[in-house]
Amino acid sequence: MKAILALEDGSLFHGEGFGACASACGEVCFNTSMTGYQEILTDPSYKGQIVTMTYPLIGNYGVNLQDVESWRPHVAGFVIRELSPVVSNWRAEFSLGDYLAQNGIPGIQGIDTRALTKKLRVRGALNGIISTEGLSEAEALARAKAWQGLVGVDYVKEVTHREAFLWDEKDEQSARFNLIRGLAKGDGRNVRDALPPADIPIVAYD
Repeated sequence: MKAILALEDGSLFHGEGFGACASACGEVCFNTSMTGYQEILTDPSYKGQIVTMTYPLIGNYGVNLQDVESWRPHVAGFVIRELSPVVSNWRAEFSLGDYLAQNGIPGIQGIDTRALTKKLRVRGALNGIISTEGLSEAEALARAKAWQGLVGVDYVKEVTHREAFLWDEKDEQSARFNLIRGLAKGDGRNVRDALPPADIPIVAYD
């Protein structure tokens, strides 16, 4: 399927879509990691952002549910140079494209990610839209320019847990969260962490 990435400055990138058949606005940024794309996808700090990977080949080891950083992917969209046609890892449970499709996230491949990264490096993050639904250039640009951006949006409320829970290193679901794992094990003090929702009053744990 055809895909388009439009930026608020008027830039257009045409490529091939993968993942979900959808359109998503977000703040377009980049990440220079050579591996770890599934950790990036599931990092809550990327909520509301369209992430561009600078490394040219992504997806070769698929996705598994043991190495994620939270309970679901949080990126708005995913931009890569080339999606690996082969998934080769004994731990893989999904291909990257299937994982994004299951979670409603559009991706685009086959664009000049080096040119996009250079633009973002000079200009800073730009609002944009990925569409794999056949949006026209004019419609994509209009929606990219109209998007309000991240300022003033409470994304923490959207990514936080709804209820408090206790950290347990034997709990496979919780053990996926690297920051929590670091708090519990990092300094050797055998910390027992209570993990409340982000909006809980401090007095509740006083």
